[in-house]
Parts: sequence; structure tokens; C-alpha cells
Amino acid sequence: MRLHTSLPLAKANAIITEALRLGRAANLLPLTVVVLDAGGKMVAMQCEDGSGVIRFDVAFGKAYGALGMGISSRLIRDRLSERPTFQAALATASDGRLIPVPGGVLVEDAGVTIGAVGISGDTSDKDEYCAIEAIKAAGYVSEPSDPNPDWRTSSLSDHYPAST
Repeated sequence: MRLHTSLPLAKANAIITEALRLGRAANLLPLTVVVLDAGGKMVAMQCEDGSGVIRFDVAFGKAYGALGMGISSRLIRDRLSERPTFQAALATASDGRLIPVPGGVLVEDAGVTIGAVGISGDTSDKDEYCAIEAIKAAGYVSEPSDPNPDWRTSSLSDHYPAST
């Protein structure tokens, strides 16, 4: 007997291939892409050469958190920014696997969430852009439906002080 899969491997691989292509086209830093099915099981994952060693954990945590809360990781960040106690509780409940920054995007088909994509490597907005557009290219609907309109101008230097 075969089990029904919510997000087939071929589609997960198509999402990853397109996300990495988009990252190269936009000249982003090396990306790690994780695709989970609706039950949180990893269907596929790839790390580009040069990805940092914890990028997998961050990408997984973005996708896992989105699935766990039923909303994108961008929306998790926005809703929890002024609720640090609840954010800490979610981190504890998820054994530290929740990463509440953009880049965790739900994958929907016919109005049903069938999985999530998490990407880590560049700014969160750039990671999210690649996830959203790759999901759409695979024929699915993404949540959120559109990337931050300013994704191109997001910069890591906006988040980290310049080294001296």
C-alpha cells in the first residue's frame, strides 16, 4: 500500500530548483531551501555551495514555524513583534525550531495547505521572494501571495552594524 503524499517529491524538487535559479538571477548569497509536507516531514532540501552550516536549521525553522502556526513566518514576526512572552513560549513549545522571520512560506493547493518552503541565506525578504516565486512557478499558491515590494533593496547591513 502506498501513502498519499500532500506535496510530491517532483514538485518539491521543482520548487527548490526554481528558488535556487531565482537566487542566482538576483545575485543573492548562497541559499539553503527546505520543503516540508503538510505533516512537517522534510520532502526535499538543498544547500548551495558556500551556505553556512546552520542555514539548514534556519530554513527548516522558518518552514516548520509557518506550518505549526498556519501562517507565514513573516506574519508570525509581525504578530509577535510586540508579544515577546508568547514568542518565547512558541520557541519553547517547538523545541527551538520556530524561526519567526520572513522566508517561511505556506504552499497551498485548491485552498488547502499542503506544505511549506523555508529558505535561508540572504536577507529574510530576499529569501521569502525566492520561496514565493518558486511556489508559484510550480503551479501552487503561496501564503503570503506576494513578497515584500522592497525585497530587492533589503540589505544585511541594515541588520548588522558595519565592522570596524
